This record gives sequence, structure tokens and C-alpha cells, in this order.
Amino acid sequence: MKRRFWITILASVFLVAGVGSVEAKTIKVGAAINLTGPASSWGQFHEKGQRDYFRYVNEVKGGVFGNKIEMISVDTAYKVPEAQAAVNRFVLQDKVDMIATWGAGEGLAAKPIVQKYKVPTINYSTSWEILEKPVDYMYLPFGSYKMDCYAVFEYIKAIHKGKEAPKVGLLTYNNAYGRSIHAPSREYAEKLGINLVAVEEFPPKTVDLNTELLRLQKAGAEYIFMQMLPSAIITAFKSADRINYSPFFLGTWTSTDPDFFKMGKGLIKDRLTIQFPGGLPSDKSKGIAVMRELWKRYKTVDKFDASYWEGVVIGMIMERAFIRAYEKNKVINPETVNAALESFNKEDFGGLVPAITYTKDDHSASFTARMVKLKEDGSFVPLTNFYVPGKDKIKLLK
Repeated sequence: MKRRFWITILASVFLVAGVGSVEAKTIKVGAAINLTGPASSWGQFHEKGQRDYFRYVNEVKGGVFGNKIEMISVDTAYKVPEAQAAVNRFVLQDKVDMIATWGAGEGLAAKPIVQKYKVPTINYSTSWEILEKPVDYMYLPFGSYKMDCYAVFEYIKAIHKGKEAPKVGLLTYNNAYGRSIHAPSREYAEKLGINLVAVEEFPPKTVDLNTELLRLQKAGAEYIFMQMLPSAIITAFKSADRINYSPFFLGTWTSTDPDFFKMGKGLIKDRLTIQFPGGLPSDKSKGIAVMRELWKRYKTVDKFDASYWEGVVIGMIMERAFIRAYEKNKVINPETVNAALESFNKEDFGGLVPAITYTKDDHSASFTARMVKLKEDGSFVPLTNFYVPGKDKIKLLK
């Protein structure tokens, strides 16, 4: 009788203890990324960088307070309907806690869905149009393409020699991503007294840019500011060489991927300068140390790459949001994650990306830029300090 009594008491204790404990959950992240369509080399390494970082969090850090992260990837093939279908699946079927969307057009199309179902979403493309009101639930990981435009034009102004105004031409895709630099470039060129002489755009599948380059050459463009992905930049270099045209080429941070330096061998010729807002190996920062650990552990890449870098950055931002959500609420769900993101105040990511601040009305992360030269050997060489365009003084390093 006594033995049965103590068995009953012990069972009750264990039952109460079980009810009182917090059960670990699986944190679900949906990623609607272009893996097979035009410009998919970027998407593939975005996905790999984000996935590697989550794997690192799960395996090395034990998850987020014991909660493991599951990443559900869907290939959008660079098609807006595919992205919309993926996001609908994430919110209705997978019940994810957070989402990553990819291109400018895809992010804009997904915006009404994530706002309807109130699931926080970070877009890989930093198209500034994504953050036009209403901004709710849509986030960028760092400064928008508007920042790229301001930074590039300030750099042109700083390096230009001669009494006449610099003559600049735009060369971009004819989609939302490409056109995202048109309006800010016109605005800032006028403000700085820069002559924007021509705007040339073309479809992503274009295989020859002779006509576009000839028009820019005829317009007298000394500088060409590009908004297109790596393979198209290589095509632009080939066309420029073919017509004996030697402008100063500039681009946004999306200008390279792991294939760029292989495809561009003998063509890059150290003639591409880009705005790149992140940490570089030469910085020797804590964030770069994490990147090196990922390279060593998972062997997805063996040196610095901008597309892999952004995947890791978005993974880091999401992990930090999950941490902050748990610290404050002891539960991780779309509501607590969104509140956590909007509480970010100069969140430090070890120098891998500028410190991030989000508020209820501003989801742009940061507005800190720097100019970097891409060399034929695959290295990234800083040309300026980090600066806030329109506010800080640009300092030329080389």
C-alpha cells in the first residue's frame, strides 16, 4: 500500500513538472528565392548562406534558447506568381514565423500577403519601393538602392577631374530591380550638379549590349552606373571592349557572385567599383570571423562572396529577432518576432553589416555606405570610409 502511494506521488510530481516546463518548438522560416531563373546564381548563394548560418545556430549554439530553426525553401524561378504562391503556402500551410523574399518585383507582390497575415518578411532586394507606405511587416537588411545611388554619385563627384560636370549614363535591366535606381539617380544627379546624359535599359535575357553601349558612348557618358546582375556586367565589359569604349564602370552591391570572377577572367581588369555596405576580410572584424568559420565548417564557399554574405546577414538578423522575441515574451511567433524587430536600436552584428535600427515607421535598417573596388583576382578593396550619404563627408582611401 505504501509503495503504491509513493508511486502515485512521484507520478504527480513529474506530471506537474512537465506541465510547468517550456517545450522547445521548431522555429519555421520560409524562403521564397530564385534558384533556377535568370540571375539565379545570386539566389542560390543567398539560400546557401542563410541555410548555413541557421545550421550553425542549430549545431553550434544549440538553436535559439533550445528552439531549432527550420528553413523551408521554395524556388520562385524569378517569377512573381511563383513568389506569391510560395508566400501563400508559407503563411497558410507551413505556418512560418518569418519569411525571406527575393527580387524587387517579388517582394512588392508578396507585400499585401504578408501584411494581410501579419508575418514579418525581409526582402533580399533592397529596392526602396518595398518600404513605401504602408511599411508594416516588410523589412530590408541594410540601406536601399536609393542609398546606393546617393553613395555612387557622391563618389563620382569626389573623384571627377576637370571643370565640366561629370557625364553619367545609367545601364540597367528593364524590370523593377533595374529601374529602382532611375528616379533616385535623376534626383541626386541634379542636386550634385552631375549631368545624367542617358538611361539605357534592357531585358535580363539579353546576350549582347553593343547597341546600349554605343548609345551611351555617343551621349558622352564618362561614367556608367549599372543596376544588373553579374553575368550582364560581364556582357557589358565584352561590348565595351568590342566598340573600344572605356568609361568608368560603377555598380551596386549586387554586382558579384561566385561565378563572376571565373566568367570575368581577363575582362574585369580592375575596372568595376561598387557600393558595398558590409564587412570585408580586410576589416578583420568579429562578423568576418563568423563568416570564416562557416567557410571552414560547411565548405559552401572558400572565400568572401557578396551573395553568400547577404544570406548570412539575413540569417543573423532573423536569429537576433528570435532571440529578442524569446527574451521578452518566452514565445517565438510572427507577432513577437515583428515586435522584436521594431525594437532593434543600433543592433551590432560584429561589423558584418552596419548597425541596424528598426522602428514602427522605418524598416530600412541603416543608411551607411562605402565604395569598394573589385579586382580581377576576386578581392574587394575599400576605396572610402563608411559614410552616410547626404550627411557624412566622404573620405577617399585610395
